Amino acid sequence: MNLAFQNIRQLWQTGRKKLSRRILHWQMRGQPEGEILLAERKLRGVEQFDKLQRADIVVVSFGKSGRTWLRVMISHLFRVMYGLPENAVLGFDNFHNLNKSVPKTFFTHDNYIKDFTGDLHSKAPFYDKRVVLLARDPRDVAVSQFFQWKFRIKPTKVAINNYPPQGSDISLFDFVMGDNGGSMQAVTDYLNLWAREVSKMQHFHLLRYEDLRARPREELRALLDFMRVDATDAQVNAAVDYSSYENMKKMEGAQQFRLAGGRMMPRDKDNPDSFKVRRAKVGGYRDYFTDEEVAAIDRRLAETLDPLFNYQ
Repeated sequence: MNLAFQNIRQLWQTGRKKLSRRILHWQMRGQPEGEILLAERKLRGVEQFDKLQRADIVVVSFGKSGRTWLRVMISHLFRVMYGLPENAVLGFDNFHNLNKSVPKTFFTHDNYIKDFTGDLHSKAPFYDKRVVLLARDPRDVAVSQFFQWKFRIKPTKVAINNYPPQGSDISLFDFVMGDNGGSMQAVTDYLNLWAREVSKMQHFHLLRYEDLRARPREELRALLDFMRVDATDAQVNAAVDYSSYENMKKMEGAQQFRLAGGRMMPRDKDNPDSFKVRRAKVGGYRDYFTDEEVAAIDRRLAETLDPLFNYQ
């Protein structure tokens, strides 16, 4: 199965999902918006649950936690290991269909599975899977979420994920400290549930964004060991070098990942805050707030986040 066929297959699958959602909205026209949103969340949950069941590896993260960076890093590693096409990006099973040695890898923000399974307060569907939890400091995530909401988010994702209406006059501080789908509280609630469920996981690996920044080769090696992928040091080094911040920024600007869809393209090439690869700075949230605001944010995090993640 060659890359061209994989690309056609991916486009067909994406089109089918979009069509099914449009049909759902047409069938429910005239019903309350809240019921339509719940139905769409359940439909998306069905799609994600199917992939979860078939996956060899599951990489879970809250949005804006470094998933794109990790995906590009792993993609290049497999391209080097198995001679796969340049600029192809690891999806669910596209690399697996080109070479069966590549595990079927499900990258998910885990937004909708609970709406299908009803597991609102547990991670039961994940218990028997090999799960990688990619975590990032909720303070940095919430700031990045603000710019995602302001410059990149698709209109269809606003209401369904509890973001403020687009164009709302909300300050960065109020967004971060508020009650919305991208706030710091949303991130800590997400991570805390995973922390409570860790002991029930058969196979679990915690990967912190900050550790991957500080020690990319060592952290990638540990991740590959968990994934049961046997790579050489040269292959690991190549993956780390390829996915450097500078190269990622350059490749996004040149639209080298067009086949990965709009998620890896800038919304406005003249606005650096509209890029998918924006700053990648550890602790960068401090650059946007006064000392008093930083103290309030830090205090809130210390009071709410499980110590498993060591961000206090």
